[in-house]
Amino acid sequence: MTTADRPDAVPAPAARTTRSVARWVGGTVSTLALLAVVVVALALIVVPLLLGATPYTVLTGSMRPTLPPGELVVTRPRPAADITLGDVITYQLRSNEPEVVTHRVVGVGSTSEGERTFITRGDANNLDDDPVRAVQVRGVVVYHVPYLGHLNSWVGVNRPGWLLKGVAAALILYGLVLVGGGLRDRLTRRHAALDATEPAPVPEPVLVHVAPAPPRTVRRPNDPVVVGLVVCAVSVVALAVARRSSAPRR
Repeated sequence: MTTADRPDAVPAPAARTTRSVARWVGGTVSTLALLAVVVVALALIVVPLLLGATPYTVLTGSMRPTLPPGELVVTRPRPAADITLGDVITYQLRSNEPEVVTHRVVGVGSTSEGERTFITRGDANNLDDDPVRAVQVRGVVVYHVPYLGHLNSWVGVNRPGWLLKGVAAALILYGLVLVGGGLRDRLTRRHAALDATEPAPVPEPVLVHVAPAPPRTVRRPNDPVVVGLVVCAVSVVALAVARRSSAPRR
């Protein structure tokens, strides 16, 4: 009887290596995709809600190279007295209209009534803008993210609350699937290791049967159980933030 004829023959090392590499690649791709989704959700939805800020999309090149078109800028309200030279502010062109501009403060002054005013200019412009009154200022840019402005424009500034809740629910479901799959894999490997340690019957007295060695395991780049729990935790926080933001304000 040859090794190939044995029913309990150990798979070839090349086959084990191929499967291990495939699992490693799949785990890595899954982890990177999950991280990308979490980063986008945090930058676009969760962090602005926690800060009480508003995301905007840069549409023109007046703030190049700092804020090129397609940049996501998150603006947080700040008292006019705390705005200083060099701050990048977002302000309304006209009251009660949605159109806004995001430019840098290059001068600070005041009206005859004592109201604070600001002189702004785009980094790529040669001329100053018209003076901006404090009541026009929507806030100061606290952070900006490349390319996410396109996604923000597609979603819309006034995102419905169900969108955040739907994304969080989908992430929770995905996390639970990861946890279940990781626990199932652990149980399968444990049973396989126990079966491998049991002595196999010797078919012929003249042959010495060597029990197959337990299959080698390659450490995966991510633990599905841990990743699933992290996804669930982040999603629960997102749901809590969504509920707080949708609550009536006094």
